[in-house]
Amino acid sequence: MQYFSLLFFVSCGLSAPLFGLGSSGEDSRATTPVTLATVNATLLRPAQFARAAYCSGASLKAHTCGGPCDSLQGVTFLQTGGGAMLSSQYFIAHDTVHQSIVVAHEGTHPENILSDLIDANFLLTDIDTSRFPQTAGQGIKVHSGFQDTFQRTADSILAGVHSALNSTGVTTVVVTGHSLVGAAIATMTGAMLKLALAPSVKVVVTTFAPPRGGNKAWADFLDSKVGGTFVTNQNDPVPNVPPLILGFTHPSGEIHIVDSSQKNLVSCPGHDNEHCVAGNSILHTDLINHFGAQSVSNDSACTELMHCRPLF
Repeated sequence: MQYFSLLFFVSCGLSAPLFGLGSSGEDSRATTPVTLATVNATLLRPAQFARAAYCSGASLKAHTCGGPCDSLQGVTFLQTGGGAMLSSQYFIAHDTVHQSIVVAHEGTHPENILSDLIDANFLLTDIDTSRFPQTAGQGIKVHSGFQDTFQRTADSILAGVHSALNSTGVTTVVVTGHSLVGAAIATMTGAMLKLALAPSVKVVVTTFAPPRGGNKAWADFLDSKVGGTFVTNQNDPVPNVPPLILGFTHPSGEIHIVDSSQKNLVSCPGHDNEHCVAGNSILHTDLINHFGAQSVSNDSACTELMHCRPLF
């Protein structure tokens, strides 16, 4: 049986007051268990694609990226891009197993994440209504740095997805990513595609360990127009930045890994449920958990899902 399994390949401490500030939760409703069958059916494949996004575009197209490519049999990588300064690397692929087009954004590399967290720009800015016209007049604000990064590849991704849908005939698009950049940009990409593509195209957004990307109006908009699921793991500090006290809010759709067994997962209703990652104690954040929501194990082996290089 496959299940999420913790990978201990980072050992760092964080300043708890900085990253826990204001993270007391907004919703107090009870959580409900998520079965491992549901995890395998809905989270495993997006996690495998999010892992592959850490590989180079050349290695993906040549299927020479080792484990990440080996886990994605039946996949043709159609387009890669980004990766330049201030730009998020991404790929577009055709998943013939699940008959979908996949867009995956590379996340923040482990060796950079601590400095990125400390230096993070926590400014809210008006959403670009020229790209998201349906948001006009709703008071929506998003993280300024994430929006800037999203804008740099948005046009090429939209064109690539249109081309992929036309050439393959599939009607489902899956968008995924991990960590500060990958998950945040994937959320905006998913929203763009949901609003820009024909209503007959199903857009599924599944991200791992995302930061908060905007204000409550943005979270409400995502809930009503886009939907989505995001996975958080135990005491990971990343989903609690930027802090609630600065006006940032997660949308609905959190699935929380409760403990190190990686077998106990719960669905968290509402925005920033206090029984899930938003309720973490500021004294017990652990960056190790940021890299543990991304692996899937079977009876005989563990497969790293979020990092291209081998652990050992």
